[in-house]
Amino acid sequence: MTSGPASRRQHVRFCQIERWAEVRNARGKPVRHHLTFELPLPSGKILRTRISRPANTEVYGSSLWSTILEAQLCVTEAGFWVCLDKGTLPTREAPAAQVPAGAIPAGLAYQLIHTVGLFDAEVASMSRVEAIARMNAFWSLPS
Repeated sequence: MTSGPASRRQHVRFCQIERWAEVRNARGKPVRHHLTFELPLPSGKILRTRISRPANTEVYGSSLWSTILEAQLCVTEAGFWVCLDKGTLPTREAPAAQVPAGAIPAGLAYQLIHTVGLFDAEVASMSRVEAIARMNAFWSLPS
């Protein structure tokens, strides 16, 4: 297994293996100053990485490389090289927890507490239907 900082070309190859999408400008053309790639994660987070042009065999410095791995690619160095050498996709984060079907939206809970004047515990004990009905009753009161 390879280790140490990668080259720009290896960085691009990693993005291709993992199927990152190249970012386009407003006219639908590739961004000109850097190669820019995005990868949406199951949690909703979108990773973005930038590679200086040209994508050649120039190797990154170790400090810059560790920043790219941690902040942009969100992988370990070993995970990067396994992906590049064997084509095994890295594991990152688990999908975000699903919101329960009857959960009260945060904006509605905020309005019930700060506009209607209910206590936190009172709102927490309500169902979604009850919360909506209570907010509608408040809005239907004369000013």
